[in-house]
Amino acid sequence: MKHNPAFLRLVEQARKRITECHVEEVMASLDRGERFHFLDIREDHEFSVDHARGACHLGKGILERDIETVVPDKEAVIVLYCGGGFRSALAADALRQMGYQHVRSMNGGIRAWRKAGYPLE
Repeated sequence: MKHNPAFLRLVEQARKRITECHVEEVMASLDRGERFHFLDIREDHEFSVDHARGACHLGKGILERDIETVVPDKEAVIVLYCGGGFRSALAADALRQMGYQHVRSMNGGIRAWRKAGYPLE
């Protein structure tokens, strides 16, 4: 997908303020049984097609509104993903601004997850 330049600049600025992780790190954490909130922030129709096994859905459109209900603990570990890692970078930055201390954006998003052959639902 070709993204617009202003959007890409916004994502690059957000990436300077957030922590990103790779799909391999997330899968390893899941394999070890580590506890964290694994959130798919894509649109409803994207999530319904497929999503990473074990991920919960909280679309970017309602993330900021509903996150404190879904994850009230601002110290909780949260891993966000989208299609390719752009929207999740913006969302991670928003949650950081809301006081969440351990938010990560999964670089490469669901496309990288699929490419790695990791389990889908």
